[in-house]
Amino acid sequence: MEKVQVYFTDFRTVAFGDGLPAKLKKLIKQAGIGQIDMEGKFAAIKLHFGELGNISYLRPNYAKAVADVVKELGGKPFLTDCNTMYPGKRKNALEHLECAWENGFTPLTVGCPILIGDGLKGTDDVAVPVVGGEYVKEAKIGRAVMDADVFISLTHFKGHEMTGFGGAIKNIGMGSGSRAGKTEQHSSGKPYIKEDLCRGCNKCHKECANSGLLFDTSSKKMTVNPENCVGCARCLGSCNFDAIRFNLDNANELLNCRMAEYTKAVVDGRPCFHISLVVDVSPNCDCHGENDAPILPNLGMFASFDPLALDQACVDACLKSEPLPGSQLSDNITKPGFVDRHNHFNNSSPESEWRTCLEHAEKIGLGTRDYELIVVK
Repeated sequence: MEKVQVYFTDFRTVAFGDGLPAKLKKLIKQAGIGQIDMEGKFAAIKLHFGELGNISYLRPNYAKAVADVVKELGGKPFLTDCNTMYPGKRKNALEHLECAWENGFTPLTVGCPILIGDGLKGTDDVAVPVVGGEYVKEAKIGRAVMDADVFISLTHFKGHEMTGFGGAIKNIGMGSGSRAGKTEQHSSGKPYIKEDLCRGCNKCHKECANSGLLFDTSSKKMTVNPENCVGCARCLGSCNFDAIRFNLDNANELLNCRMAEYTKAVVDGRPCFHISLVVDVSPNCDCHGENDAPILPNLGMFASFDPLALDQACVDACLKSEPLPGSQLSDNITKPGFVDRHNHFNNSSPESEWRTCLEHAEKIGLGTRDYELIVVK
């Protein structure tokens, strides 16, 4: 099988020359984004707007660079992400947009509209078949993500406390899932109600099609009927008070496999292009309301038509680099009794697991791990 091409450029610039956004434009053009017929097409640019308080997310300048190229090619770009399953500043479209604006993502700064992919409450999703899926038969993907004619992922490659790293597959698979879709990937369990937060408004009851919720008329609180509940998480988006919760009880290996299958649902059957920036490599997800010091240097920008090859190239670059002093990774390495796990991701977050994501993605035909790295100056 012929190797997939992954294009790479570093973060070096010439004094008084072009800046990094221009360098990103050059990279994706040389990587072949112009091969996609963009004329008059809606192009979703999937990225992470960053949780409030976290400042390691990708700067809006990079998103604008990608949107500008799409417009040059005749496309109609929009930035998008889906709501979170957990309480925070991005659990519904109103707060999510306010968070994006506060973090610098506005139509003025990025040059295109911003849409939250799964709607106001995170319930506007589409059941998308997963061809060859072993764990997911139909993925719950945000409707705006699936309505787009062209799909582009713009990923901040960083560490992750559960999956070892957050790359293109995580950005696409987990990020494009609706609130119910994210819940399906994270949990095989059923919801529980935080009684002190429940207002007894009954809105969640109307969303349940399986008699999985029961209203206690004496306490005026909702309860879960475990015999009927199927764990679909449709109730999650209906609660405005964060009273409905799911335990994140999936093993990391299962989480990785489901993320890969969700990614396959998103990209199958339509033009796609993928970009990852290994910059500000924080040890944890951008969903945190804070970010720790980077564990690795700023290594560069990568682009490919294959999200799996892209992740593998970023992983390889990270594993070849040296840990940064004063980081979680370097602190762990110097602790008494340190057990070397022979890779930076596990040495930074020992409980994480990342290999199964790449292995399962290749198994189900998402892409290949065999790539040729082409350097763009």
